Amino acid sequence: MSKFMQFIAVFTFMFSVQATETYFCTNELGKMPVRQGGRIKPLSVHAKESIKHLTGKSKVGDLSAVEAYCLLSAKAFGMPSKMEFKGKLEHRDTRKLFDGKKEMSYEELMQEQRTIRSAWMRIKEDNGAKKDLNRLLAKVNLYQDITAGNNWTLPLINGSETTWVPLASFLTEEKVMAMKASSSKPFETLFKNVRDEYIKTNGDDFMLEYQYDKMQLMRVAMLTTLLALAALVLFKKFTIALSFSAITLIIQTIYLVMRVYISGRAPVTNMYETVMFSGYGGLFLAMAIGHFKKEKAFIYMGLGYNVCCLMMLNFAGSMVSESISPLVPVLRDNFWLSTHVTTIILSYGALALSWIMANTIIIKKFFSKLSKNDEAYYNDLIYTSLKYGIVLLAAGIILGGVWADYSWGRFWGWDPKETWSLIVLCIYMAILHGKYTNWIPGHRFAHLIAAAFMSVMMAWFGVNYILASGLHSYGFSEGGAIFLGTFFTIQTVILLITLKSSKTSVA
Repeated sequence: MSKFMQFIAVFTFMFSVQATETYFCTNELGKMPVRQGGRIKPLSVHAKESIKHLTGKSKVGDLSAVEAYCLLSAKAFGMPSKMEFKGKLEHRDTRKLFDGKKEMSYEELMQEQRTIRSAWMRIKEDNGAKKDLNRLLAKVNLYQDITAGNNWTLPLINGSETTWVPLASFLTEEKVMAMKASSSKPFETLFKNVRDEYIKTNGDDFMLEYQYDKMQLMRVAMLTTLLALAALVLFKKFTIALSFSAITLIIQTIYLVMRVYISGRAPVTNMYETVMFSGYGGLFLAMAIGHFKKEKAFIYMGLGYNVCCLMMLNFAGSMVSESISPLVPVLRDNFWLSTHVTTIILSYGALALSWIMANTIIIKKFFSKLSKNDEAYYNDLIYTSLKYGIVLLAAGIILGGVWADYSWGRFWGWDPKETWSLIVLCIYMAILHGKYTNWIPGHRFAHLIAAAFMSVMMAWFGVNYILASGLHSYGFSEGGAIFLGTFFTIQTVILLITLKSSKTSVA
């Protein structure tokens, strides 16, 4: 038997005795530093991102992402595993390639790479079928990279220099046998020594992201937001709801600060971050305006919008990926990123407050009567939110033009993102002017505000998920067309079925 085969036999025997299925793959490995995606992060984060990309879930049965990722990587050494990873065939044309199958194991897909690539090359236009094949190829390549032991990188310290090598090159027979002579758990000890050496040389900054990931603060924030909304309904004492709102704001502030420190930039560079910051900004504005106006309804508006954003962050899956990725060159100027984009997203949060109240009014009028005085009062709350949103949006567009002139050499170029931002501004300014001049009657105002927010969703999500063209390509994503279509459909249905109730107000 060759030395390599002897090594594999020892490798498998030792750890099948220790842990029948997981070998040395424990959750403690999640604290290992890895370099992937252009930055250094804990293995727990990279494993979760990789497993979620392959399966759409953060776990594989009873195994955590770290255990599953480690076992996949161990396949490079011939270690057996009962795990079977399957990739979804989402597009009907992709399914036709494989006799209508909706999913296939990655082992099978690896054998069919030539078929998939040929089908991809035959499609000339960039349609849904080609995108699905492209995603499938990316997943197969990732699976192949992991099972070959090349995706998991480990640091080798040489003086003050750090070299990153793949697991397949790092975990050699000589290292394991040498460690076995002094430790009953050679693999665990080997990984621990590497981690300790890295921390000694480079510090343990990457561990902040480990804590950030484990804390799951967005789930906690969603719980406290729901408790705050429940307190508004169940208790007359407003301080209970206000306390939960303040706790929610503190939790989200901690989360944002940690993310900014980890990424080194403003938290508005991808869809996940904009949704997160918009919900946070909406709640912050609502609490600030509510404090100065002495009006509790703003807290309801802020909580209502924030819980919508938090639900999207927690349950939207791959549509809003929480991964922290390197910035594209145009976004690397943190001054403009921290002014233009944050101002625009904050304006969406302010406009969303008016959307929450508008839908509340029209639904309430549909199921019961609403006096003209009450309707006028609620319309004034919407009007207040609208003014803040329009000022912020106008400022954001102007700042974007200055940044565009700085980055691309022109102030305005009718890029889809620019155009839709201007459309949103024009729509809301027309409504604001109509309300101020009494051109828009009070019983129509809420319907117009609810309808107008669809333009915000188009500028925010539609350009990224549907149009996907223009110079703002760094924000484009996949998988949001169904969500956006569902939102438009539900909002349109609500507007249509409540339209007749818009004149039922009583004195």
